[in-house]
Amino acid sequence: MFKKSLFALGMLFAGSALAQATHYPLTIENCGVQVTFDKAPQRVVALGQNTAEIMLLLGLQDKMVASAFWPTKVLPQLAAQNAKVKVLTVEIPTLESIIAQEPDFVAAQLPILLGPDSKVAKREDLSAIGANSYLSPGVCATKQDNGDIYGSRHTLWNPSLLYKEISDLAEIFDVQDRGEKLIAEFKQREEALRSKFGHGKKNLSFVFWFSSASPSADAYVGGKNSASGYIANLLGGHSAITSESEWPTLSWESIIASNPDVIVVSSLDRNRWALDSAEEKIKFLKSDPAVSQLEAVKKGHIVVMDGQAMNPTIRTFYGAEQVGAQLEKLGLDK
Repeated sequence: MFKKSLFALGMLFAGSALAQATHYPLTIENCGVQVTFDKAPQRVVALGQNTAEIMLLLGLQDKMVASAFWPTKVLPQLAAQNAKVKVLTVEIPTLESIIAQEPDFVAAQLPILLGPDSKVAKREDLSAIGANSYLSPGVCATKQDNGDIYGSRHTLWNPSLLYKEISDLAEIFDVQDRGEKLIAEFKQREEALRSKFGHGKKNLSFVFWFSSASPSADAYVGGKNSASGYIANLLGGHSAITSESEWPTLSWESIIASNPDVIVVSSLDRNRWALDSAEEKIKFLKSDPAVSQLEAVKKGHIVVMDGQAMNPTIRTFYGAEQVGAQLEKLGLDK
């Protein structure tokens, strides 16, 4: 009887796996474009850290021929898998370098890497070489109404867009079971954070500072409804930035006027701008005559977060956990 039960259970799981299998040709809608796959892609170029990390988390490294655009180092648990994948550049690649990999699929994290206004690749460029393309749904939800390629976001980003991206990629590669497991893990982490921090009485205001070209330059910060705004909300607070631009650049006079309770500075592994490192940002905050007078600075309410987590990505959850842990140490979690 026990063996029969096991057999029946095994058949049930086998039937579920068959029911979930991708049937090709598969057509999906992506950012207003219909994309059809006759089979699972075999030669993928992942443009953007989030795209690459999702594919690695789905165990698709053998399908990846290259990646590009890495603001920070790969997640430690993915390092061995990622080592097998060629990195074109940690910065913005050229179309020529992408085409040289002979891809049949190019997936991208950001509109600067793929899209009508991208200087790297447009969908028609890839169609011309027989390659399908995909752009993160999270960035497609922005509106191009402010003259900035990153656009603006009129409602708060939420992870349903990220879950759709994971689900889409899992279906394209016929690994739906892995996609469902990954989504379930992130939903669990999301719920744990909201349960722990989401009912705080302080309603802290946050500024998320990504970087600045120099100490005298404007600050590149997360907008009100960006992934940074979502992190603030998840931790029971709100963004001190009122701009709906995804990545507004603000003067320090404007930031001082917003008087945030907490300043979150990004840690970036790239070396493009003078204030990319968290250490340089903190040094500036504490030494600038005006900025150092902010209450958040004087009280030491400065926390550090992975810069990639300020983008709407899987890292957003890791970033929220980083910030939450530091709020606890500062006694700001109640």
